[in-house]
Amino acid sequence: MALLNRPLSRHSAAPLALSLVLTVFASPALAALGGDISSVQTDRTRLAARLNSAPSGECTIHTLTLPNGVASEYARADGLVFAVAWHGPARANLRQLLGGYFDAFQSDNAAAGGRRPRRAPSVSRTDFVVRTGGHSGAFWGVAMLPPAAPSGCAVNPLQ
Repeated sequence: MALLNRPLSRHSAAPLALSLVLTVFASPALAALGGDISSVQTDRTRLAARLNSAPSGECTIHTLTLPNGVASEYARADGLVFAVAWHGPARANLRQLLGGYFDAFQSDNAAAGGRRPRRAPSVSRTDFVVRTGGHSGAFWGVAMLPPAAPSGCAVNPLQ
């Protein structure tokens, strides 16, 4: 019980702050890869994010600027989200961003013997590609469905 009454020390405050950042950035809200862009306004309101939508070639990029990072949803004219990109100080909620493709991401990155791989998680399939990277305080990634991508629309994780 005494542990609960102790003030936070410099050492215990950092993990608490990190868990709060991860919780906010990992909130389930973004339109998932392969999903419909119709949820972008709900996402903006729920996350108190600044929304900027801009045409780029044959697609529209919907960028949500959050207090702790940026997530971009790339949508075709018919509203299909064919790519998502993110960057920020915390790891993104890939289960939310990748939607139905999350299981493929996990299976392609499963380590033998349950050990964590030393490389950044990625997927290289003809119909599904993911690249991630970064380090503590600066994570980024991009996921896309190449067959669904319109020509003339570049996907940039740091946009």
